[in-house]
Amino acid sequence: MIVLPCRLGAPRPGWSRAADIVVIGSGIAGLTTVLHARRELPAARVLLVTKAQLDAGSTRWAQGGIAAALAAEDSPADHLTDTLVAGVGLCDVAAARVLVDEGPARVRELAELGARFDRAADGSFALTREGGHLRNRIVHAGGDATGLEVERALIAAVRADPAIEVIENALVLDLLLDADGRAAGATLHVLGAGSQDGVGAVTAPHVVLATGGMGQIFASTTNPRVSTGDGVALALRAGAVVADLEFVQFHPTALWVPPGHGAAENARAAASADGQQPLVSEAMRGEGAVLVDAAGGRVMAGAHPLADLAPRDVVAKQMSRVMAAQGVDHLYLDARGLGARMIEGRFPSITARCRSFGVDPVSMPIPVAPAAHYASGGVRTDLWGRTTVPGLYACGEVACTGVHGANRLASNSLLEGLVFAARIASHIAGQSGDGTGGGAGGGARRQRDVVPAAPVVGRGSGLTDPTERADLARTMTDGAGVLRSAESLRASAKVLAGLGDLRVSGATVTAGPPAWEMTNLRTVATALVAAAAARTETRGSHWREDFGERDDAHWLGRVLTRLGPEGELVVEIEAIAPAQPTAEPAWTGS
Repeated sequence: MIVLPCRLGAPRPGWSRAADIVVIGSGIAGLTTVLHARRELPAARVLLVTKAQLDAGSTRWAQGGIAAALAAEDSPADHLTDTLVAGVGLCDVAAARVLVDEGPARVRELAELGARFDRAADGSFALTREGGHLRNRIVHAGGDATGLEVERALIAAVRADPAIEVIENALVLDLLLDADGRAAGATLHVLGAGSQDGVGAVTAPHVVLATGGMGQIFASTTNPRVSTGDGVALALRAGAVVADLEFVQFHPTALWVPPGHGAAENARAAASADGQQPLVSEAMRGEGAVLVDAAGGRVMAGAHPLADLAPRDVVAKQMSRVMAAQGVDHLYLDARGLGARMIEGRFPSITARCRSFGVDPVSMPIPVAPAAHYASGGVRTDLWGRTTVPGLYACGEVACTGVHGANRLASNSLLEGLVFAARIASHIAGQSGDGTGGGAGGGARRQRDVVPAAPVVGRGSGLTDPTERADLARTMTDGAGVLRSAESLRASAKVLAGLGDLRVSGATVTAGPPAWEMTNLRTVATALVAAAAARTETRGSHWREDFGERDDAHWLGRVLTRLGPEGELVVEIEAIAPAQPTAEPAWTGS
């Protein structure tokens, strides 16, 4: 039996803040939640907590753009079809329909807020196409700097509102629950000064997790180093249900950087266990770049009807097959045919980053390899962002709304953050008519300005030695990365179990950010490996070498994970009805 800590070992809170709504995370999902909450509930006390600086999350690194049916020849129905096909039968159709129906209004709203999207000559949105999309529907900014521009606009709006309190450099620790098992706030550790230095508590009847992804459990990832799965780990410790963790999307084209190559500082960061691989946007393939091997052979020729614009899991798998067959650790993205004007004008950020490593995409192919990019699974929510813990909401990458299924359609992630953040604010407003707090299942109630002693779920607490972080990342990449099997997953599970066994190592772990992050990483990695071991088929971004085909007869459902009252990891299977497209477009090629 796998047992994980039910709360983090940490000092008792030494300070507190009270609010009506606390939002944890400052990417597109968190910032949008805050702004909509202020609009819906102008009298509410809204507190935004973020792990580092406001702009340090994954949103700023998003290059491609936001998918929405904005063109006259496009429609939400077409967008829905593409989303369901990419999700390989596991999308929640109702959630996906909400996404595509409400998405265009949310994108226009973001533009009205001040986001400077690229425009066509007639002033309309300039739209491009990415993998899995059958129409041009990707809105972008600054060529390939969409996330950076979106983050800039949202942060400017937040900072312009003096009623929004912001706490930066705050690592969330555990959810606070009242005697009825409802969310009552969270504990966190602030690297600040004065009354907010160290461990404290924020109390609120509505807690929104928008903490981003978990890419740092892998040795190679496009995620920033703050993406350590904190929200998913917190939710598990609080008793929430987590879904679809096995579906981790590996971006096919992360810039491959050999050790010691290019700018020294960047090379060290890219090669480190907690570094971040530079991303080469899929939009570059959307404009015509192609994947090739060292001899110039087309990697995706004959592999899929959409060739280089096939869904990301298809491309990552084909790249992995070719790399294994040729005994190489990277391939190439050849964009030279686009010409210097297109490359430098449409992709200025990518061009600059490549050149910093000594690669000029105008004159040479770009070395690339798959890297962990996006978690389609996360804390399970309903159509209003509610988790299974009353008063706890989740949106963005930390959440599993069901819209992505087994594989996220390109550029649906930022859209998901926009749409479901707005819905969370609307739901809270509907439950809290006076703006003073309330619950997802009942009428308004006034927040108590007290600090609950501790989470009431579970008895165990513990920490994992942070010096073993590199071992965790390596075992996850080797055993639970693009290629998985029962044998590799068992090996990863064994290593993960050993990391937490201080009785064997005799180590003592000091409570603090490194140990808390490491414990979160181990918790999420352990749950992911268990989910991946349970799903004995290949589907979407989950590829089992020992079960190479999808199995709709037995696996048209989702894997749910949660912690029992003593910290035991519980894995359950939930069947779903096959009321959606479950197959990719017919293809008879070799």
